[in-house]
This record gives sequence, structure tokens and C-alpha cells, in this order.
Amino acid sequence: MGKRIAVANQKGGVGKTTTAVNLAASLAVAEKKTLLIDLDPQGNAGSGIGVDKDGLTRTLYNVIIDEIDIKEIILGTELEYLHIAPSNSDLTGAEIELVGTIARESRLKTALADISADYDYIIIDSPPSLGLLTVNSLTASDSVLIPLQCEFYAMEGLAQLMRTIDLIKQHLNPDLTIEGILLTMFDMRNNISHQVAEDVREYFDKQVFSSVIPRNVKLSESPSFGKPVLLYDIGCTGSVSYLNLAKEIMCGRN
Repeated sequence: MGKRIAVANQKGGVGKTTTAVNLAASLAVAEKKTLLIDLDPQGNAGSGIGVDKDGLTRTLYNVIIDEIDIKEIILGTELEYLHIAPSNSDLTGAEIELVGTIARESRLKTALADISADYDYIIIDSPPSLGLLTVNSLTASDSVLIPLQCEFYAMEGLAQLMRTIDLIKQHLNPDLTIEGILLTMFDMRNNISHQVAEDVREYFDKQVFSSVIPRNVKLSESPSFGKPVLLYDIGCTGSVSYLNLAKEIMCGRN
């Protein structure tokens, strides 16, 4: 069975989609069969690897709401070992439509049941909220990876996310674990970046990845070209950092 990792943080602008896309791509270049699930109605994970989200006829909306087979929407990418289940703005209404449905928290888990064995890793890009789509993401996953930006107020809202994870474990997914906390947007020149990194490591200790994602121009530019950063500039610090993160996940942290 493929390992299912939800990338989640209800705060926007923390590098969540950037992490989902580039972690998935880094696992794929290591020849791990990887599926990227774009569960964010913005559809940015798909567009970040070259999917024309406006041209899609079937998306995760149809999987979650209409319960079509997820195999019908999975697309290939430039990377041989990377596939994507895309979404677009159609998914926006899913939160409301799910409210009255049976097993509403487990729609994604059910959809993934038949394909988990086809992949080594399934990376789920969750929306920046703690609504039903994120609950579906956490219910369907083995673990959750939390991007945390190295900026002022970085830990604001993290306690709420941790409480949500605990509730998911109590009621829906008792085996859910923390894959790790990933420090993002780290600026070597900025004292606050160093202070936040120090505080987070002191508080969360071994739950924090050794890999740190820096502020990097190439990392910011690559989505506009519809490419993960390692296909845009494999030698930049952003590429190296995500390749190191993938290695940590594949080999485990010390």
C-alpha cells in the first residue's frame, strides 16, 4: 500500500502547495510511483505541474461528490513516475454539498482504497482551512506534514491544527501520525527566521524535519512555468532542499 501523506496547514501562504508539488516531484525523480492529489479548489497544485485546470471536464469534485472512480481523472505529467488527480474551482461547492451526505468525512479515503497499491506515495494538497475537505484529507492519510513559515506569528493557529488532528485520531483515523513539521520560507539574512526555527525545534524537537526550505527566486518562479522547481532549475537551493526532504521521508529521520 502506498504511504498517504496529507500536506496541511489552515494558514494560507505557508508554502503548502509548493511543498506538495515539489515533494511529489522529488519522490518521483527517485523513481517512486507518486500520486499528487489536488484537494484545494484553487487547483494550484495541478497548474504548478502543467495541468490546464480550466480545460478539465472531470476532477476531484466528481470523485468526492458524484463518487466516480478516481482512475477516470488521473493524469500523467512530465515526470514518468508522477501522476496527478486534479481539481479546479468546481470543488469550492463540495464543502456545502458534503454536509448532508453519508460518510462525508471518508469520501476521499473510499476513493483511494482501490489505487493505494498502485503507488509508493500519495501526497495530498489540502485547502487552507479546517473544513470538510481537509477532514477528508486527514481521514484518508497515514500521516500529516505541516509546513510552517519562518516568519512572525508562525505558530499562530498551529495549536488549532493539532487539536483537529487529535479529533481526527479520536473519531475517524486512529492511526494518523505527524510525518513532521517543515520549516519554510527561511531567510538566512533575517534574524526572525533563525529565531522561529530555534523556537520550533526547541518546542517540537524530533517532529521537525532537518531539511529547511529557503526563500528562493527559482522556487517562486517555477509555478508560472507549470513545472516543479527541479524541472525548472535542478541546481537551485529550492530543488536541493526538496530533494533532501524526499530523502528524509524515504529513509526516515535520525
